[in-house]
Amino acid sequence: MFYVVICTDKPGHLEVRQANRADHVAYLKSTNVTQAGPFLDANGDMCGSLVILDVADRAEAEAWAAADPYKLADLFTDVRIEAWNRVIG
Repeated sequence: MFYVVICTDKPGHLEVRQANRADHVAYLKSTNVTQAGPFLDANGDMCGSLVILDVADRAEAEAWAAADPYKLADLFTDVRIEAWNRVIG
C-alpha cells in the first residue's frame, strides 16, 4: 500500500536540512521509497519534503518517518502521513 509523508521544515532551518541531506538521501535509497523530493519556497530553497512509500501498513509508514535522519535532526515543524491511491503512473 502507498503512503505519502508530507513534511514542513521549521523556519530558518535550511542549514539543518543541508547538514543532514546525505544521511537522508542514503536512507531514502535504502528503504521502500518509490518517489521523493523537496518542496521549494519562493526563493527556490528547500523547505519541506514529499515522500511516497510502498509499505504494508500505516504503522510501517510511521516507523519509516520516525527513523528519517531529518526527523532525528528535529528539522520538521509538521509531518503528515496519508494513505494514497495511485491512479496514474
